[in-house]
Amino acid sequence: MATVSSTAGQSAPTRQRNPLREFFFDNRRAFSALAILIVMLTIFYLANPDVFGNPTTYRSVFLTLPVAIFLVVPSVFVVTTGEVDLSFPSTMGFAAYGFALAVDAGYDPFIGFIIALIMGAFIGTINGILIVYFNLSSLVTTLGMNFLLRGLINIGAEGFSIALPELRDTFFYNLLAGPNEIGVPTQMFWAILFVLGGWVLYNRHRFGARVHCVGDNPDSAAEMGINVKRIRVSVFVFMGIGAALAGVFSVLVNTVWWPTSGDGYLLTNLAAVFVGGTPTWGGVGTVVGGALGAVIVAFIEPGILAAGMSGFYTQFFNGLIIMLSIVGHRFNGRRYR
Repeated sequence: MATVSSTAGQSAPTRQRNPLREFFFDNRRAFSALAILIVMLTIFYLANPDVFGNPTTYRSVFLTLPVAIFLVVPSVFVVTTGEVDLSFPSTMGFAAYGFALAVDAGYDPFIGFIIALIMGAFIGTINGILIVYFNLSSLVTTLGMNFLLRGLINIGAEGFSIALPELRDTFFYNLLAGPNEIGVPTQMFWAILFVLGGWVLYNRHRFGARVHCVGDNPDSAAEMGINVKRIRVSVFVFMGIGAALAGVFSVLVNTVWWPTSGDGYLLTNLAAVFVGGTPTWGGVGTVVGGALGAVIVAFIEPGILAAGMSGFYTQFFNGLIIMLSIVGHRFNGRRYR
């Protein structure tokens, strides 16, 4: 009996922590996206070494990649809360329109930049209020907003673009998208900084923790004292700001504003979010994975063309990677409540 008592009194052996293993497990979605990117670029390189062994190919992709990244990062926040925003293409075009009009009227580009951010935040606020306080579907509401804003753009611009060659002579242009001696487009550094800021906000700030809680279980989040409605509205505001940044940088890259600005980013942005490791059911996600997803999607079309296939395959592969990524996320880990 004494032996049994002494054995029962002993504590069970504690399992030693493995920090490296925990790091890979916590970031498995982002590492999955990185693995997909490496495999894809390897295949493209083997298919055409002359194209994918040339640094010019990567520079050409990096010229416009920041625009997609500015859209993907806030989209991760929106999807994590269990919502969806389909208005960002027109929000991007509408905010860029305000920026272009201000610069074309002779105002300092920094003023146009502030106007664009205000417009983006305002549109995001309207989306959030309609969805949260009027209890409307985020899918239908933002889709309607997308058509509404595009209609306003077409009414105001009447199909005409706004050329802004004078931008290249400004300090604003040189600061955000001007040439440099490194060889990497300047806007890529701003995009990386935006990803790092989004990562800190998502993983190391209480706002990100509340976004996770709201997306996982809004009722439990409310019982914890989290203002669920404010968090849900805030992610749409952030989405509007990200879309405004994307719109301004799209104008800087081309020094021209087009009435169709933002139209081509709807599918690619959603593909990047899902491929990057943010599933549709909310509560989990990854900002870094989303950025890697944007890189993956950006290289699909040039890779397809370099491999000798027709550009008509681009839509097919975009849809395919979305479907495969959702299936992969379902098996990549359970959903915890």
